[in-house]
Amino acid sequence: MKKAVVLLSGGLDSATTLAIANDKQYECYALSVDYGQRSESELNAAKQVAKALSVFEHKIIKIDLTSFGGSALTDQTIKIPTAGEIGAIPVTYVPARNTIMLSLALAWAETLHCQDVFVGVNAVDYSGYPDCRPEYIKAFEHMANLATKAAVEGEKLTVHAPLMDLSKKEIIQTGVALGVDYSLTVSCYQADETGRACGVCDSCRIRREGFYAAGVLDATHYIA
Repeated sequence: MKKAVVLLSGGLDSATTLAIANDKQYECYALSVDYGQRSESELNAAKQVAKALSVFEHKIIKIDLTSFGGSALTDQTIKIPTAGEIGAIPVTYVPARNTIMLSLALAWAETLHCQDVFVGVNAVDYSGYPDCRPEYIKAFEHMANLATKAAVEGEKLTVHAPLMDLSKKEIIQTGVALGVDYSLTVSCYQADETGRACGVCDSCRIRREGFYAAGVLDATHYIA
């Protein structure tokens, strides 16, 4: 079996991405990042998802992005928006987060002699983050194949973003078809310690609308 490193946040999109990689017969190595985000419950969710989808190995890497702040997810003094920010990049954007996470995935992939990295970014039903666009993924892949010993010696890396062009409805339908238990996942920006979702943040809104559009029961425990 080919190996793949799969970034796993514990949310709906990354769980679906992991299921897709499994379905493609990859031996999956799940990587989660504890970067100081508000809700640790998503990391607990990542552990449950990794176990449910039988990954070969699951690592949680700790880094401290609260040292920089600049995001409502890493700075407790910035409020989580609940009304949306149409036409703007919201304050829940974490500076360089996907670049940092993909770099960690790249490093692990190189040590595993693995040529495939999966990430659950999406450019349809999402919050408008610049590091979720297809041109960004293409640019990162190009950089990775310039920067690593493995690529120079012929082990070219492919960054897979299988959800890129899917709506949240289509993502959920794909996951259901692959047997994903979405009740294990946490998408909320400010979920409580038990994993209950606030129900009012941007991520909760997109998640709720996606389940409704897909005609699938939303098993998420919402506070509001």
